[in-house]
This record gives sequence, C-alpha cells and structure tokens, in this order.
Amino acid sequence: MKINFNLLSITVSVTLLVSCSQSQQNDKQDVASQVTKTKDAISISLESIIEESIENNATEMMQKKEVPVLCYHRIEDGRNDAYSVSPDMFISHLKALSDSGYNSILPDELYDYLKHNNPLPDKPFMITFDDSRKEHITIAAPELEKQNFRGAFFIMTVTNNKKNYLTGDEIAQLAKNGHTVGLHSWDHVMVTKYTDSTFWKQQVLDPQEKLEDMIGKPIEYWAYPNGVYNRQAATELDRHFKLSFILMAKRDSLYPLQTIRRMIVPTMTPDKLIKSMRSNFN
Repeated sequence: MKINFNLLSITVSVTLLVSCSQSQQNDKQDVASQVTKTKDAISISLESIIEESIENNATEMMQKKEVPVLCYHRIEDGRNDAYSVSPDMFISHLKALSDSGYNSILPDELYDYLKHNNPLPDKPFMITFDDSRKEHITIAAPELEKQNFRGAFFIMTVTNNKKNYLTGDEIAQLAKNGHTVGLHSWDHVMVTKYTDSTFWKQQVLDPQEKLEDMIGKPIEYWAYPNGVYNRQAATELDRHFKLSFILMAKRDSLYPLQTIRRMIVPTMTPDKLIKSMRSNFN
C-alpha cells in the first residue's frame, strides 16, 4: 500500500490553518467546536487517502474471494440448449436470487473490490448478458429492474440494428437505466485468432469506439468470445479494459483482472442455480 504523503501534507496543513484562524475567536465554545470539526475532517481525509492508495497486486487479487458472475445468452421459449432459458425460468432465477438476499453489483464495483479492497454488499453477484439479443432489453432489463438489480450487457457491434438484435438507441437506453455496456468483439472471433494489429483494430478498437460514441461513456469491460483467452490476449486487453470476462476456465495468475470467471446459465431450477453459484465460486 502506498500513501500519497504530498496530498496528506496538504490536507493536514489546510485544516490546521483553518483551525488556527478560527482559534483566534473569543468564544471558547466555538473554538472547541471548530477543533472537533477539524479533527473529524483530518480523520476523514486520512481514511480517504489510505483507501484510494490501496492497489492490490495480482497475487493479492487472486487470493480474494470470488464473486459469482452469471452469464445469460438467449431468453426465449421453445429452445433446449446450453445457451437458452425461457422467460419464465429467467424470472424465477431473479426472484430466487432476490428472495435469498443476493445483491447485484456492476463491473465498476467488482474492479474496485479487487483492486482497492472497496467493500461489497452482502451476498454480491453479477449478472451478464452476451450477444446483444433483443430480449435483453424487452425481458432481461425490465425484470432486473423490478428486483432492483442491474446487469452488464456485452455487445457484438456487427449485430447492431439487425433483426432480433439491439439497436443503437436500445443500447444507449441500457446505459441510461444504470446498466453497464461492455464489448463482446465485432463479430465473435476468438482472441486467440487475433494475429496482427488489423484484427485488434477490427475486433476491439473500432467497436469500442463505436460503442463509446453510442452511449456517451467509456467502454471499460470486455467479454471474450466463447470465453477463450490466452496470455498474449490478456496482456493486450489489459491496455484497453479494466476487466475482461472468461467463462469457467482457469484464471491467469498474472492477469486476474483480465480473466474474471463466469458461469453460463442454462435451464435449471432456481435452487440448482444458487447451489451452482456456491460451488463454482470460492
């Protein structure tokens, strides 16, 4: 942990000057009150400086308790595959999580927890959505908001404004409603195939810029297509994103922030979902 002693010195100096100036007042009661306030201000400033100065290294981050991160894709009736749940099943999952006392967090909160030891709410979890499906705004987001949850939506920009997929306005609306918008590449090519700068520009840099223009905010989070990564990709993505999300592969010990684990949620009972969360995340 590194403490910014220059900032500490400025904070203490300013508060002491205020205290000295005000101590010249004749009313002793006012002086005592101001001294108390000054002490409180110094204490708060010190706590803020220390908290903001904590920067965990990779080893320390790997040792922290993992937060369960759920990954949904399709939410529609009539499908029976590992990437789909029915709307009724999805709603039952959210209700079970809420009834069990779980609190949703967003990537910003997870980053600050891992990097700076910021506290999380009781029973935190994150819910994410891949592939830019239309039902993410017609079903997922409204149902999340009913439970006072928020989610992270990872966008493939190649699908933008196409049938059954999100429009630019809908993506912007997700961000406006308090959800996180992240990137899932241009057209779902795995990062292990990004062999030169042309791939990185096409799959990462240009789509990132497009999404930032769309929502008016930085795009700071990435979900790997197919959940697949390698060390080279994690190294490069660390230059562009605060966090990157894999699936249930092993995390990279040098790049824990770029290899956050998620579990795909297929059709399963709410009880089984919660048991899976507890067993898959330490």
